[in-house]
Amino acid sequence: MPIHYKQLEFCMKQLATITVIGRDKTGVIARVTNVLFEQGANIEALEEQVTRGQFSMVIQASWKAARWVPREVERALEKAGRELGMEIRLRPSAPKGAQRFAILVTKEPHCLEALLREIKAGRIQAKPALILGNRPALKAIATAHGIPFKLVPWEDRAKAEAAALRILEAEGVDFLVLARFMKILSPNFVWRFKNKIINIHPSLLPSFPGPQAYRQAYERGVKIAGVTAHFVTMQLDEGPIIAQGSFPVRPNMGLPEIMAAGQKLEAKVLIRAVRLYLQKRLDVYWGVVKEV
Repeated sequence: MPIHYKQLEFCMKQLATITVIGRDKTGVIARVTNVLFEQGANIEALEEQVTRGQFSMVIQASWKAARWVPREVERALEKAGRELGMEIRLRPSAPKGAQRFAILVTKEPHCLEALLREIKAGRIQAKPALILGNRPALKAIATAHGIPFKLVPWEDRAKAEAAALRILEAEGVDFLVLARFMKILSPNFVWRFKNKIINIHPSLLPSFPGPQAYRQAYERGVKIAGVTAHFVTMQLDEGPIIAQGSFPVRPNMGLPEIMAAGQKLEAKVLIRAVRLYLQKRLDVYWGVVKEV
């Protein structure tokens, strides 16, 4: 099949994500976008918001291969960050097949084990850089697969998130997979990985958000239950939906049976979402995921 010029041009682009976080002040958008313009970037998407005086912005930018000099871009953004008193980070997109990701866990092993089986079989084309847990329960599984395990206690969320971000930055992580990670991430954390955190939730969202989804489904007497893989946003369990799966709730089916059926499906749907993400078939437009 012949390659059209436009396709070749797209393949030669270098993509990167720039995150800007700090106290709100005037002129930030203009300053950062001007720096990127001076560095030869084309801004493809920009989103910003102010929450309780904190300014957060994510920019998707691209460079023609000949104009991409990452160290110069980093230096220019670091200088702007110092002068603005804000944290500005550049995260270049990894080449196809070279993405590194972190798996975040608590104590339930089924999603983690399923992900690791898919990775070992070569059906997930990305490198698990580390497994990060807020409890040590799943360390043995990580060790058995030769993957570093990092324990970050989560009693103080701000300190825990700061420690987790340092680890993820040091490991050069491109995206995160929450494999039944039972902690809520703050906007401060999520903005640094916008549309790069994949979570599995045990309900057919938007129904039954929160931690007791199976119990809510059981108590409401639903006839069809299911699970949802979605991108994590600042709003709990309201992120753009990537994939869903469902199962019928039979008459007289108890809560333990519903939970068992749901857990089998959780791993399958989470894996499907990760594959779609890695195939670069997802685009988030006005809060809705579209396959492209």
